[in-house]
Amino acid sequence: MDIRVLQYFLAVAREQSISGAAEQLNMTQPPLSRTLKELEEELGKTLFIRGNRKITLTDEGMILRKRAEEMLNLLEKTKAEIRASNEEINGDIYFGGGESEGMRFLVKVMKQVRQDYPKIRYHIFSGNSYDVTERLDKGLIDFGTLFEPVALNKYDHLRLPGADTWGLLMRKDSALAELDNIRPENLKGIPLLCSKQLLNENGLSGWLGYDYEKLNVVATYNLINTPRLMVEEGIGSAICFDRLFNIPPESNLCFRPLEPRLEAGVSLVWKKYQAFSKAAEVFLARVQAALSVAD
Repeated sequence: MDIRVLQYFLAVAREQSISGAAEQLNMTQPPLSRTLKELEEELGKTLFIRGNRKITLTDEGMILRKRAEEMLNLLEKTKAEIRASNEEINGDIYFGGGESEGMRFLVKVMKQVRQDYPKIRYHIFSGNSYDVTERLDKGLIDFGTLFEPVALNKYDHLRLPGADTWGLLMRKDSALAELDNIRPENLKGIPLLCSKQLLNENGLSGWLGYDYEKLNVVATYNLINTPRLMVEEGIGSAICFDRLFNIPPESNLCFRPLEPRLEAGVSLVWKKYQAFSKAAEVFLARVQAALSVAD
């Protein structure tokens, strides 16, 4: 199996037809069909379900599609780093992380780096800690930002300034909106939307003082945009960070912090013994310099 075969496979997966993929690849159908058949023979698995109108992927085909996309993305990232390995500092820096006002410190560093090295480009992937560490471990991103609670022993890391505060985002007509703070007993019985990471890392149970499974969690989420709409529509109230977005006075939403106060620090992380591009090295050095000033 080589890169060319993976490119052919992905083309068929996207187009859902041999003819469409062959046209997109500027080749004829017979060699493409032959290549796919040889790929299935090499793997000993059927990758496609060939219907009358379109081709769909088997479970094994879905696995290969995910891995093939990761391999080709890593190849392109590697090629870009090698091309940028001359004296002029340029190229791409890949980040993964959650959405939070706590990211502003890094954004300011990004701006500073771009002012001095305008040919550097940033690529941002948003996701929770599991999404980020998976991409980090596979070399698909250079840096990740992880929010507490999370284990950092696998990575080199820098603790960034500030912390986000957990609280409850709810409609103003909620009975809890009359409170200044939300205590563990206030959450019993009400429909809740909760961060998957906060549940899985046991951070919420530690704050509650009882098992979170006793809560009425109607939905979990990775990013807050859609859950915010769900709160507006009255599906439930969301446990989330403060400062994720501005709540205008005319909004039907309000935010109340948890009590006792529950905060989440954020760390910039990268793989141990990571071989950075020059652009990534410059960025990391600027972050370290900015942290020394902040201290």
